[in-house]
Amino acid sequence: MTTGFFNSGQELVCDGVPLAAIADAEGTPLYVYSAPTIRARYRAIDDAFDGYPHAVHYALKANSTFGIVRLLRSLGSAADANSVGEIEVARRAGFAPADIVFTGVGKSQDELAYAVPLGLKAINVESAGELDRIEAIAQRLDAAVRVAVRINPDIDAGSHPHISTGLRINKFGVPLATAREMLASMPARPALTLVSVHVHIGSQITSLGPLGGAAAFVARIAGELRRAGQPLEYVDVGGGLGISYDGSHVVSPHDYVTALVAAVRPTALPIVVEPGRSIVGPAGALVARVIDTKPRNALSEFVVIDAGMTELMRPALYDAFHRIEPVRPSPGDPRAYEVVGPVCESSDVVGRDRILPPLEVGDLMAILDSGAYGSAMASNYNRRPLPAEVLVDNGSWQRIRRRQTIDDILALEP
Repeated sequence: MTTGFFNSGQELVCDGVPLAAIADAEGTPLYVYSAPTIRARYRAIDDAFDGYPHAVHYALKANSTFGIVRLLRSLGSAADANSVGEIEVARRAGFAPADIVFTGVGKSQDELAYAVPLGLKAINVESAGELDRIEAIAQRLDAAVRVAVRINPDIDAGSHPHISTGLRINKFGVPLATAREMLASMPARPALTLVSVHVHIGSQITSLGPLGGAAAFVARIAGELRRAGQPLEYVDVGGGLGISYDGSHVVSPHDYVTALVAAVRPTALPIVVEPGRSIVGPAGALVARVIDTKPRNALSEFVVIDAGMTELMRPALYDAFHRIEPVRPSPGDPRAYEVVGPVCESSDVVGRDRILPPLEVGDLMAILDSGAYGSAMASNYNRRPLPAEVLVDNGSWQRIRRRQTIDDILALEP
């Protein structure tokens, strides 16, 4: 059975369920997710380890909708959280603290005070100062806290500059020289238990070189620590595996994991990997309705849809490309369209210069591969309510997030 989003011959469906039927029942804009696709993409990574000890920590920053997180938990995933809010979502979804890694470049004092007593798998430390603050909290509690040091390897991920995190000019992690000093200090700091070293060089990485290079880098550091008498529990190689938004070639999960294992195997340590986009990205589509059309120039038209940068920020933020397809294509010669949203910003362009079948007011459009960094980055700009979200499984759908209302938005304002 074909899973995910495909054209059934007359219309676009998700796992055999017509998107038009879902949109008619739930309204638009609307996020639609394929549960079978999430399962398949998670298992493709997990199975590729082929018995090598590992843990897959799903990165909640990609999509932390509760129903999605619970589905990943049911598959055996652990969790990677970037904030106290994401930790709470993970815990309420059933993850034990020992299943959660807490990362993030700017953890506040309040966040650290919350996280240190939990008994998390690790707090991934981003600076010498952060390590000192964690230690002080642990000392006050007379406890030992599990930490990993995130090292900046100065490796170019080859992705968009806004999502590249492994270069020295990026704010993430600590330079190797500083990391060596931090690591060397650990034996004299009984309130800190060093469990791992961590590297994450960015997101949407589509070539194997940077991913394998980062894994080899952190494995080398792990080997140095073992020889110095500082054994670790595991090596954290982060995430970053990209997906194909435009049909171009990307690294397969099998090749990705094979490279990680080859780099880390000499250490004999288990691997922690933190995928997000590669699991949920292709599993989601944003469904929107055409609300207006008007001339753009002699060769193209604007088509205005009821979803834009408030529902899907990626095109405005990164000039990101997403495939856009009509849910029920109309007959007639294709023409050029500028697909734009309703938000009062000129950057609110969902797709530039797209060749599409004729479009009219009321037609439904699907913005594909939007399961990652879509709903997670949505906003209330222009006082626009957040969209509803549904999960398709076993031939039907379940609403996993109701549509936000203006009353919801104003509930926090006296």
